[in-house]
Amino acid sequence: MTAHKQGGSLATVLSWLYALLLALPLYYLAASALKTNVEIFTRPFALPAHWLWGNFATAWRTAGLGQALLNSLLISAVAIVLTLALAVPAAYALARCDNRLGRAITGAFSAGFLVPPFAALIPTVILAIRMDLFYTREFQMLFLPASALPLSVLLLTQFMRTVPPALVESAALDGAGDWRLLFSVFIPIAMPGLVSVTILQLLTFWNEYLFSLTITGTGPDVRTVQVALPTLVSDATNFGVLTAGTVLTLLPVYVAYSLSSRRMQEALTAGAVKG
Repeated sequence: MTAHKQGGSLATVLSWLYALLLALPLYYLAASALKTNVEIFTRPFALPAHWLWGNFATAWRTAGLGQALLNSLLISAVAIVLTLALAVPAAYALARCDNRLGRAITGAFSAGFLVPPFAALIPTVILAIRMDLFYTREFQMLFLPASALPLSVLLLTQFMRTVPPALVESAALDGAGDWRLLFSVFIPIAMPGLVSVTILQLLTFWNEYLFSLTITGTGPDVRTVQVALPTLVSDATNFGVLTAGTVLTLLPVYVAYSLSSRRMQEALTAGAVKG
């Protein structure tokens, strides 16, 4: 019993140390957003001597973060909807198709991991120009789901393969077709996978920089937050303003992650109770 208590105490201490390790960079970022350059370099982990809330307003105004945030939100939301709309039916088909053709298609999706992103840059630019969508948000909305499909389909396929065959047979005997099976049986059971894919792709889409800079461009009306944020960097960079801008760009994705992770925990708990 004593050894068990000691093990529990050690686990608690390690958990708190890990939480502190994760929280420290966030604290440094938030504190730096309210400091001058001198304070950031001379007192990096101390609280600000004077809380410069104006850094946030300066970052918002200088980088045009209002429009940039709207662009990133719109692009990410549409891209996630399209990704799930394409990946969920594909994963359902692959999960139920355990034959040579299904394995070949799964292998084709796996091959998508072998193509490095920068290798697709020039063909993607040419495609955007040919479609007359170069320097537009619309092409980014179409391109991001295409780049996210390999991982999304493979992850969702593995989750959907955990559906008990007896449950599928029972629903089929009740007259359920493919669409009813998908929405009434497979999606509820694979909900943790759906939430995981949504979180993963949201982070990927929100942080995408190379294709956003090259294809969507730097125009204030179309650029994303990742393209707008570097405009705060210059020969005389105010690092307090830069970190304030970084905090503003992190808040939406942090809120979305917090809400989605709670939903994933609820789905996992529900699945465990049903099991």
